[in-house]
Amino acid sequence: MSEYASGMARGVGPKARLVVYMVCWKAGCFDLDILAAFDRAIADGVAVISVSIGGGYVPYYLDCITLGPFAATAKRVFVASSARNDGPTGLSVTNLAPWLTTVGAGSIDRNFPADVTLGNGKTLPGVSLYSVGHLVYLGKAGGLSIALCMESGCRQGEDRGMQ
Repeated sequence: MSEYASGMARGVGPKARLVVYMVCWKAGCFDLDILAAFDRAIADGVAVISVSIGGGYVPYYLDCITLGPFAATAKRVFVASSARNDGPTGLSVTNLAPWLTTVGAGSIDRNFPADVTLGNGKTLPGVSLYSVGHLVYLGKAGGLSIALCMESGCRQGEDRGMQ
């Protein structure tokens, strides 16, 4: 990381495993998908869930971003959630349940560019603190069923060039 910024990064888990669950689609983020992802993450044995989804204020008993983390914390899974990107105004912070750690956005004056070049030669701009040797389509590594994908995503064969 020395080429990005000076200093020492602390608290980074070099052997941590990242698991991503797709819950948002072109039509939006649906409660059923969000709750299913929390259930799957708990069943997969994750230790931390970071969720950056939020809307307006919703009572706890109707809010999947409150109910999902409640089940997770009951299984001793730490859940961090975004505070939302609006404000500062009244009720501009969401995800306030006492069992959530709600994190507000900040900014820094540094860039961490990390472009990814796919096997087909296409380069995608990105940001990361780590250089990645290669990407693996999780459908191959994690047994993702194509039936879980919506019509507009996860088409078979789209992962070519991402290995």
